Amino acid sequence: MSVRAKKHLGQHFLKDENIAKKIADTLSLKGYDTVLEIGPGMGVLTKYLLQKNIKTFVVEIDTESVEYLKTHYLNLSNNIISEDFLKLNLSSYFNDEPIAIIGNFPYNISSQIVFKTLENKHKIPEFAGMFQKEVAERICEKPGSKTYGILSVLTQVFYDTEYLFTVPPSVFNPPPKVDSGVLRLTRKEPFTLNVDEKLFFNVVKTAFNQRRKTLRNSLKTFNLSDKLREDAIFAKRPEQLSVQAFIELTQKIASDVV
Repeated sequence: MSVRAKKHLGQHFLKDENIAKKIADTLSLKGYDTVLEIGPGMGVLTKYLLQKNIKTFVVEIDTESVEYLKTHYLNLSNNIISEDFLKLNLSSYFNDEPIAIIGNFPYNISSQIVFKTLENKHKIPEFAGMFQKEVAERICEKPGSKTYGILSVLTQVFYDTEYLFTVPPSVFNPPPKVDSGVLRLTRKEPFTLNVDEKLFFNVVKTAFNQRRKTLRNSLKTFNLSDKLREDAIFAKRPEQLSVQAFIELTQKIASDVV
């Protein structure tokens, strides 16, 4: 019995054992005792997680995959969450305990998985897994690049990002049309901002939504005072700003009195 890959779920099953083990080995196993794998499919990565001294849970929306896992991984059967990760309330399953996230992520929801992780950063000290190469690179990108954007800044403000290795299409069934990339995120300590988080997210998203414009033009909706608008930072474009510069920009906006 094997599971048929479903296009609407963005499934590309990893079939290379060496790469599966290599992804499992990206976990440091520091600061947590539990790992949650997203979208295990037929368990090629799960197998190597179960060999580690750590509690392994999986979350899988595909009922066919769930049945396969229950049949082939008996020691996992009580730890299979048959739900959509994007709708999952992590606290209802894991209370206050920290967890690591890992997976060969479906391309069509990979960015949403990162945003969900950021919402739950207080619970997730480490995150590792496989994305479309272009998305993995974007998450890890540094300022000054055309691919540096919202995902880069919002991830890097809370996590140290590492692009680890590239994976070719041939190791999947069915093979995707692009290369994949494996990355690791390690939460920064402390992971709280000394500025309003909601405002920070709003500033970053608004700035990059019109990335070709200078901040003076793209941030007009914030009704800034003329004095603040003359600050040199507003002559820059968003990709020129480091994560720290975005924090400082948000602090200036927060304290601005029109």
